[in-house]
This record gives sequence, structure tokens and C-alpha cells, in this order.
Amino acid sequence: MITLEAKHIHKSFSGHQALKDVSISVKQGTVFGLLGPNGAGKTTLIRIINQITGPDSGEVFFEGKPLAPHHTEQIGYLPEERGLYKKMKVGEQCMYLAQLKGLSHQEAKRRLNDWFTRFDIMAWWDKKVEDLSKGMAQKIQFVTTVLHEPKLLILDEPFSGFDPINAELIRNEMLRMKSEGTTIILSTHDMGSVEELCDEIVLINRAEVILGGPVREVRKQFRTHLFELEYAGLALDLTVSLWTNFELVKSFQRGENMVAHIRLLRDHTLNELLSVLLPTVQIVSVREMIPGMEEIFIEAVRTYNAQFK
Repeated sequence: MITLEAKHIHKSFSGHQALKDVSISVKQGTVFGLLGPNGAGKTTLIRIINQITGPDSGEVFFEGKPLAPHHTEQIGYLPEERGLYKKMKVGEQCMYLAQLKGLSHQEAKRRLNDWFTRFDIMAWWDKKVEDLSKGMAQKIQFVTTVLHEPKLLILDEPFSGFDPINAELIRNEMLRMKSEGTTIILSTHDMGSVEELCDEIVLINRAEVILGGPVREVRKQFRTHLFELEYAGLALDLTVSLWTNFELVKSFQRGENMVAHIRLLRDHTLNELLSVLLPTVQIVSVREMIPGMEEIFIEAVRTYNAQFK
């Protein structure tokens, strides 16, 4: 089932094109990474999904139906710019926001008690928001974002300002909600989180989608056929064995063993490489060095931008 689908979205502001023919499809119960450099158009797309602004052309569908005002009740949005009323008490603030989302006073109080206990923040119920640390305030805002149990959760840089322990807490809650069927759009520059959490991604640059698909498949698209081999034996023996079918990119020692980074050339396979090396050295381990999402992000954006120079 598709929770959210945007088709051929165009949006301009005062002659500046913010989105150009952008289409995304977000499956139910997945974490979808919305990636791109600053100013690429991500926030504009998020605002359109939240009906804060509308597209110049194109359509957005929620669970197969045209996006409508009542769908906001099924969407939770945590913006990068946090917004809590500083002079209000934490509990009072949360109750107010929960009831804006349609929860009764009794149900809001019950759910807030559960979340405050889970996050170990019950002692802050009667504190003023202005007395909270940045991380604590972010915890509160995360709770108010998910309290109404939205079908679609949009998180814009949710880990910003968190220490590692609290960042892990939020990650675990995201994975729990995903396992319960919540669909999550994650907009972030933290590529480690993308690799850890996202099922699929799109990369927007200069208002256009330049890359997209399942994370595993995207990484395979950028594979360079580079392998790391740890071995016991003489480096010279390994080098001589490679001949012209393989490229030795790097060689160094790791503990008692040697490590070589070797690239396969001219469609040669790993099995062919191993058959060449096994008579001369003892292979301890081997792994393919597939580029991470940060390397892919940089390469894709750099390649795309080069055409404008």
C-alpha cells in the first residue's frame, strides 16, 4: 500500500523554481529518506505535503485519495525549526497541542503519561518550557508530534542537538512505530542515519529528483568493484599474482596480517581474483567496499552540478 504519492510537482516563488517535476512514492510502514543539499527544495515539498502551501501544478495523494484538509489529522510533522511556547508549562503545552490534534482531555493525559514515563521526563511536567535544555525541548516536541499516532510522520533533522543516548532513543522509537505500520519521511543530512533507518530515498538537487530507489539498490548503482582482502603472506607475492586483470589500489598492514584494496578490471569476478591469489597467499577475509550514502550523495550532486558550469 502507498501512503503518500506526489506526482509531477512544480512550485516556483517569485521566479525561483523550488520544485521541478518532482515525483515520490512512499510505501506504508517504511522509512523514506528525503535528501538533498540546503536549498534543494526538500522543505518546499514537505510544506506542500502538510498543505502549508500548494503546488503550482501536480498532484499529491494520501492513501490513494487526493490530499485534502482532513488528512492533516493523520500527519505528524516535526520541523527543523522547533516551536514551543516558552512561557507555558511543559504539561500544559503538551495537553494544549494534543487537544488541537483532536484528542480528548482524558486520552491526551493518558498518552502523555505513557510517553513521559517512557522518556523519563515526568519530573518536567510543571517546568516552564524556557527552563528546558535544547535536547529536552526537542524530546517534548517529538512527543507532541507523535502523540495522536499519525499514519504519516514527517521528521526534519530529528537528531539535531541530541546527545548519542537521546538520538538512539529517538531512533528506537522510529523503528518501533515503523514496525507498527507508521510511515515515516525522514529529511536529514546525517547519512549514517539514512543507511541505518531508511528503506528508500530520493535525492533532490536544484529542484529536481536526481537519484532514488531502495537504499541497497542505490548503493549498488555506485559500486566501484573494489574489494578489501585481509591475508597472510608476502605483499610482493600478491602484487605479482594480480597481473593486468586487477588493480592494487592500496596495501597496508593490520596487526599480523596484510590488507589490500583491489579493484576488478574488465568484468572480471571475485571468484577469478580469489583463484589467482589462493596459490600464493592465505585469504583471511574479503569484503566488497560499496560506497556509503555520504559518498554517493557527494558524487551524485557533484556530477549533476557539473553540467551547469
